[in-house]
Amino acid sequence: MLTKRIIPCLDIKDGRTVKGTNFVDLRDAGDPVELGRLYASQGADELVFLDITATVEKRKTLSELVNRISHQINIPFTVGGGISSVEDVKILLQNGADKISVNTAAFKRPALLAELEKEFGSQCVVLAIDTRLEEDGEWYVYLNGGRTKTDRTCTDWAEEAVALGAGEILLTSMNHDGTKQGFALDITRRLSTRLPVPVIASGGGGQLSHFVDVFKEAKADAALAASIFHFKEIAIPTLKEYLQQAGIPVRIG
Repeated sequence: MLTKRIIPCLDIKDGRTVKGTNFVDLRDAGDPVELGRLYASQGADELVFLDITATVEKRKTLSELVNRISHQINIPFTVGGGISSVEDVKILLQNGADKISVNTAAFKRPALLAELEKEFGSQCVVLAIDTRLEEDGEWYVYLNGGRTKTDRTCTDWAEEAVALGAGEILLTSMNHDGTKQGFALDITRRLSTRLPVPVIASGGGGQLSHFVDVFKEAKADAALAASIFHFKEIAIPTLKEYLQQAGIPVRIG
C-alpha cells in the first residue's frame, strides 16, 4: 500500500500566511517562509502554497515568495492562485514549484487542463475544487475563492477534469473548512473510489482521529491541514506516529 501523505497548506494573503473558517474571518498565521522550513523539517510529505486572492484581485501568483520558500524546503511543493496559462506555470516551476494547482481558470476554460498536461505532464497538474453541500443534498463547485456558486456538481467536474489531464484532486469542503470538526468523508470517499488519480482531502481536520477517519473510511490518498499546524495544536511528528499506530502507512522521518 502506498504511504498516506500529510500536507500542510499555506494560504497566502498580502505575503503572509492566513487562516479562516468557512473561507472567511481570516487571521494572521505567520511568515510563510519560516512555516515552510518548519514543516519540511518536521517530516511533512509535501507543502501547498495557495495565493488565495490572486484570482479575485486579477493578478499573478507571488513568484518571488514562491522562490524564497522553495529554497527552504526539500519536499514536493505545489503552488496555486491566479494561474491561467502555460506561461504562468513555467514561471512558477522556474521559481521552485514542483506542481501547480488550478481552480477557477480551469473551470472557466477546461482546455487549460489539457494544455498543461501536454506541456508538463499530468503529475504536475493538481485541480483544486472548492465545494459546498447545499440543501438539496448535492455538492456544488464554487469559484473565486469560494465566492461564486456554480451549477456543476463536484463529482461531474472532477471526472471531466481528470479526463482532460488533471493528475490529482485537491478537494476542499467549504462546509468543513476551519471548523476542526472532521473532514467531509462522504464526498471524499465518492471521489477517491471513482477517480483513477490521488485525492487530497482538505477542510475540517482538528483531531488526530479525524486523519485516521479520512484515510480509512474515505480512502483519501493525502490529508491537507492548516490551522492545527500553524497554531501548534498538532505537530506533524505526533500525527504521523498516531497514524502509524493506527495501522496507516506513513513516511516517518
